[in-house]
Amino acid sequence: MSDVSTEAPAPSVKPTVFFDGVSSRRRQVTLALGDALEISEEGGAPVRWAYADIRRADSPAGVIRLACTTAPSLARLEIRDAALAADVTARCTRLDEHQTSRRGIAKIVGWSVAAAVSIVCVVLFGVPLAADRLAPLVPKAIERRIGDASEVQVKTIFGRNVCEDPAGKAAFTKLVNRLRDAAGLDDDSMTAGVLPTSVPNAFALPGGKVYVLKGLLDKAENPDEIAGILAHELGHLKHYDNMRGLIYNGGTSFLIGLLFGDVTGSSAVIFASRSVVEASYSREAETAADTFAIEIMHKLGRSPKPAAELMFRITGKEGGSGLTNILASHPLTEDRLARMTREDRPANGPPLLTDKEWRALKLICGSGKV
Repeated sequence: MSDVSTEAPAPSVKPTVFFDGVSSRRRQVTLALGDALEISEEGGAPVRWAYADIRRADSPAGVIRLACTTAPSLARLEIRDAALAADVTARCTRLDEHQTSRRGIAKIVGWSVAAAVSIVCVVLFGVPLAADRLAPLVPKAIERRIGDASEVQVKTIFGRNVCEDPAGKAAFTKLVNRLRDAAGLDDDSMTAGVLPTSVPNAFALPGGKVYVLKGLLDKAENPDEIAGILAHELGHLKHYDNMRGLIYNGGTSFLIGLLFGDVTGSSAVIFASRSVVEASYSREAETAADTFAIEIMHKLGRSPKPAAELMFRITGKEGGSGLTNILASHPLTEDRLARMTREDRPANGPPLLTDKEWRALKLICGSGKV
């Protein structure tokens, strides 16, 4: 037999307020504690709440606020009399069942930590792995669209018009074609040009686009220096380094865009800002591109060392600071220069350009200063 009294409590000196959850009217009620909690308003039909269905709700100090799982969701009973509140809550066996327990909090914290670890693992391992696997699988049409959008960003930074001096352009095309044939790239898979800016650099874009900046031509002393740099960039194209970088830097936004066909907007901006303005590849990608350049120059019967000397003149003697350093996509250290020197061989192939063609290439953007 239960030791909890079922008699009605003494009238409360403080009002008990009820909101029925249907209207916003504030009702003053009395309570009867029988086999269920009976809420009565003068002149109205009583409302019965089973004790097992009553739950504690958020309330200010000095008030206990109750809700009922079988009543309208906004229904609330506010009891201000402490003795009455204690009498009612003593009968509510599941009053705090919906509250989060210590065990529940520990479970939430545990799942939160697990989610955070999962995200870190995806960023550190999943995205790079996906980039390595997916980069060669991106359809050529999509890669060209990304390259076209990236090209717009590049030309906004370095100049919208490609240098078009006829003699210089013919010499540049001849040099590019020699390298492209040696690299085994399809004729329609690569385009190249010179942009009129004094920054000494060269870079590759998705879709087989390669650009040399006039500042690099100004500092070059012979065709082999430019050829080695171009061969390095062809290595990045051959190994899909630019697409890999785009997938890695763009992460899930690129993958979602790839699924839904929106790969020329935000993804292209990500690539242009990170892969061109910041212009960096991984150490492994740079080493592989160097290896590719060495192989191409050897295949042409030329030495890779001049390209290393050109880049070392730029990044070494100029201190590697300012805009040049930010845009240098392949800053050569002494170790890389030493590697190219070890691969140096006497030239046994024909010159890549004649002296006349080299002079024309140097003037491809005109003789005036940019």
